[in-house]
Amino acid sequence: MATIGMGDIKKNVRLEISDVPYKVVEFQHVKPGKGAAFVRMKVKSFLNGKVIEKTVHAGDKFEVPVIEYKTMQYLYDDGEMLQFMDNDTYDQIGLTYDQCDDAMKWLKDGTTVDMIFYKGSAISVSAPETMELVVTDTPPNFKGDTSSGSKKPATLETGAVIQVPYHILEGDTIKVNTVEGEYLEKVK
Repeated sequence: MATIGMGDIKKNVRLEISDVPYKVVEFQHVKPGKGAAFVRMKVKSFLNGKVIEKTVHAGDKFEVPVIEYKTMQYLYDDGEMLQFMDNDTYDQIGLTYDQCDDAMKWLKDGTTVDMIFYKGSAISVSAPETMELVVTDTPPNFKGDTSSGSKKPATLETGAVIQVPYHILEGDTIKVNTVEGEYLEKVK
């Protein structure tokens, strides 16, 4: 199995700590005036979405977890879990709210997602990088709101709230970057 050392740590690198797969979300190389350099990082668990801090020193090694992705379709929320369907076999898989974490606010019925598998079990899901969603609620425009760079909050059809330019109105369809949670453009 492949290993990762201190010099290989970058954002989005996957590593295994105590048999739990993690993804690096933030890292900082530290070179103190005295002593050896080290890396301070924040890693997010694929299993439950929790973020922990970890310090890595020279010589520390981590295994690379074997993560598999499978394209599936989001069906519905049954009140306890989110249900997904395998497009090839039509099998259904349920994931808890904790497992879906960030992706949950972007999902609407019929959305195609990447299901993440670790050691044969579904552990998480990732939403498409960009999605087209309808604005369901946003404050009205006021005369004079033309300053560049100004934003207002908007609630989307999935329940997510993002900042949008003032010219966006209720009922407009917009393209959203789900990774950063940012407005990209208005869809014609």
